[in-house]
This record gives sequence, C-alpha cells and structure tokens, in this order.
Amino acid sequence: MLLDTDNGVLLKQLRIGSEERDEDSSSLYRWWIVGAILLVLSAGAGAALVALRGRPVAVELATAAAPASGTGNAAILQATGYVTARRQATVSAQITGTLIQALIEEGQRVQSGQVLARLDDTSQRASLEQSQAQLNAAQAALEQYEAQLEKARRDVQRSEELAMKGAVSQQDLDTQRTQVRTLSSQLESQRRQVDLARAQVKGAEVQLSFTVIKAPFSGVITAKAAQLGETLSPMSAGGGYTRTGIGTIVDMDSLEIEVDVNEAYLHRVGPDQPAEAVLDAYPDWKIPAHVIAIIPTADRSKATVKVRVGIDTKDPRILPDMAVRVSFLEHDTKDAAHAAPVKGVLVPVSAIVQRNGQSVVFTVDGDRAHAQPVTPGQSFGDLRLVEGIGGGARVVRTPPAEVDDGTRVSAAK
Repeated sequence: MLLDTDNGVLLKQLRIGSEERDEDSSSLYRWWIVGAILLVLSAGAGAALVALRGRPVAVELATAAAPASGTGNAAILQATGYVTARRQATVSAQITGTLIQALIEEGQRVQSGQVLARLDDTSQRASLEQSQAQLNAAQAALEQYEAQLEKARRDVQRSEELAMKGAVSQQDLDTQRTQVRTLSSQLESQRRQVDLARAQVKGAEVQLSFTVIKAPFSGVITAKAAQLGETLSPMSAGGGYTRTGIGTIVDMDSLEIEVDVNEAYLHRVGPDQPAEAVLDAYPDWKIPAHVIAIIPTADRSKATVKVRVGIDTKDPRILPDMAVRVSFLEHDTKDAAHAAPVKGVLVPVSAIVQRNGQSVVFTVDGDRAHAQPVTPGQSFGDLRLVEGIGGGARVVRTPPAEVDDGTRVSAAK
C-alpha cells in the first residue's frame, strides 16, 4: 500500500502542468515571430543591395588626349591655360545720364568710332544754348567797345590838330588821350571775355558729345550691361540703380594664350619658341603658335610662371576664356636630340586613384567602368601624363569610392 502511494506521487511530479505548457508555447511562438521578422529584413536588405548594385553611379567623364606631336618637331613640354584678350574694355559714359538708346547686342561686331548708345542730352543742350548766348553777348559788347575806341581815337586826332592852332587846351587833349587808353583796356578785357565765352561753348559741346557713347576700337560686343531707362555713370553711385558700363568690347585680333609653366620646366621655354595649341572645345584642331614672352614673376602658391603665347592663325572659333593646352616644341633638330619625347596620354590629375596599392584610371566602355592600371608621369597643371591607356579613351574624372571594376556608371548631367 505504501509502495502504491509513492509511485502516485512520483507520477504527479513528472506530469507537466497546463500553465507550464502555455508558457513554453508562448515562448516558442515569440521566437518564431522574431525569426520571421529577421528573415524578412534580411531578404529586404539583400533586395535593396541588389537594387543599389544594379543602379548606375553618376560620374563626370573626361577624354584622354594624346600629346601633340607638332609639325615635324617633338613636344618638349605641355601646359594648360586660357585664351585671353590683350585689348578689352568695358565701354562707359563719361558723364552721368539716363540711357535712352542702346545700339548693341552680344556678338555684334562694331567698328572704331561707331555709336553704341545715347544718353538723355536735355540738360547738356540747354547748357550749350546758354553758353552760346553768353558768347553772343560778349561779342556784341566787344563790337561796342571797338566802335567807342575808334571814335575816341578820331577825336584825339582832331584835338591834336586844333591844339597846334591853339583852339584846344592841353588839358582837354590829355583827357581825350586818357579816354583812348581806357577804352583800349576795356576792349582788351572784353576780348578775354569773348575767349572765355567761346571756351564755355566748347566745354558745353564736349559735355553734349559725352551723351553719345562710341566704340573706342573695333571688336566684338561680348556683354551688354545696361538697358533703356537705366542710369549710367563713370562711377557707381551705390544702391544698385546705377550702371558703370554699357557693355564690353573685345578686340578679337588681340587674342593670345596665357599658360602656367612649372618652375622646374621653365628652362625648356624661350622667346619666339614654336608651340602648338589645342582648344578643349576642338581637341582635333591643332593651332600653330609661338611664345611671346615669359612674364618675369612667379606665383609663390603654385610654383609656376605665366607665359604668353601668340596665336599664329586667327579664327572666329577662338574665343576669350576658352580652355587650351599648349605644347612647346623644340627650336630645331639639335634641341630635339636632347629633349626626351613625351609619352603616354593626358588625363585629369583627379582621374588617377589608388586601388590595392596601385595607380589606376577607370575607363568607361558602354555603361561599365573598368579599372586600368597606369604609370603616372609628368604633370601639366591639372593634367598628367599616364601610360597604360590609349588616346581618346573616356575616363572617370573623379572616381567615387563605390566605383570599382565592372561598376555600372552614367555620365553626370
């Protein structure tokens, strides 16, 4: 009997209560929910990663340019710069006035002395008329003094003849002679007044001419700065309502090139040295050029010296502020024997990046970027020679960190 009781107690202890079963079921259900959520999140993250990898990366592209070989002479140095105009002016009025006529537009070619604009000349014309009236009055007074002087001289002559006969006293004769000298002085003073009036008329005419704005030299209008009704002044009056110029004129015959040459290679450049220029806008057009002068000052921050390069062939496609690359050529074959030929192609310095300890340039073929190992060479401003890719290849200008070999890319707009 005692044995049966003990067995019943043991069986009761081993039986799982309903509360314990409920707690275990709830815990299992919670873990299942958590696992499902994590699975969904992982799947979403994977899908997002696949979508991001499939989306092209926007990049800025540049073209690798082959160094110029010259016209029979080898290029011994290359530099970048811009087209500049030696003769350029912002045409302005010499007086303050309201613009009533503008006869220029951007791109218009004008000749020296051509009328570009007119100001309101009401005040200047009134001043001219007033000065002319003063001149007329001064001339009339001059004629009056001349007549009086002529009469006084005749009176003195008669009195001198009568004085010899004793008909006129010496005192009356002296009085008449004094009158002649007085009138002579007044006449001379009035002549000076007439000269002054003439000068005032001339000044008024000059002021009136200032209301007509003319081209100081022949050239092309590159900017129109004022519109009808605006106030023009040679000096800014503040407040933003006064224009200091009607427009900008550039003498296209004075265009030349300014480039920065690294101090370390300045010995390769000399006056009258032949050169060849290539505009970024026309990479296949080689323009004959020559060195005009080396400006005798250096840029301390960039360690460069500015060199002026003349353009031998003028062309309307050459415009101010265009980016240009200049290849300096050897003077003769003797110099060529000592000059190392320029090898490789020119790419932007920012296109060269480090990947796995190696210098690479990302070339673009279709919509894919490909990492091309290169050997960097000499720098020319913001360009650098590299060996490993060919001329004309499209390269990524500044490759983002996410760009790798095979990454889809698109040209940034």
